[in-house]
Amino acid sequence: MQGHEEDITRLLHEWHSGDRDALARLTPVVYAELKRLAERLFRHESPGHTLQPTALVNEAYESLARMDVPWQDRRHFYAIAARLMRRILVNHATARTAAKRGGGARKVTLDEQSAMVAGPDEQLLALDRALEDMAGFDARKANVVELHYFGGLSYAETAQALDISTTTVHEELRTARAWLQQHLGDGGI
Repeated sequence: MQGHEEDITRLLHEWHSGDRDALARLTPVVYAELKRLAERLFRHESPGHTLQPTALVNEAYESLARMDVPWQDRRHFYAIAARLMRRILVNHATARTAAKRGGGARKVTLDEQSAMVAGPDEQLLALDRALEDMAGFDARKANVVELHYFGGLSYAETAQALDISTTTVHEELRTARAWLQQHLGDGGI
């Protein structure tokens, strides 16, 4: 694994230095990893989700390929990829929620509307807002949640990405879950 990480880091540096061949060699490696992360992420999504893992990866990878970032290493790349995937999912949920509120929707009375339960899009948006709040007072906990849930990283991968122990990841997630549960009620993770 160490050699694999060094290869990705080397290719990221070569690509940033202008070597287009490095991007061609890097693409299949990171694309496969992003696809694996997206599939893991979508295991927690509702079955009728209109955005599929491949579409999420395509959009994230296109954005990453256009970025002019001095990549530090593989961990830096995947941390930014996790943040991008979160933004894409949130933007998708925002658009779907906006579409539900207008454009040919049937009118409902206040009683009907208050009886409706928040759907997955609304839950994702509430979680995103809560993570922004959490980042304001504990950025590491917010990063752990983002990498683990939105980036699809395992405890070990999250620990490696943040240069902390897996025990710390476990504790940070446990504390973050409790805070989110209190902050979001039943919409927590």
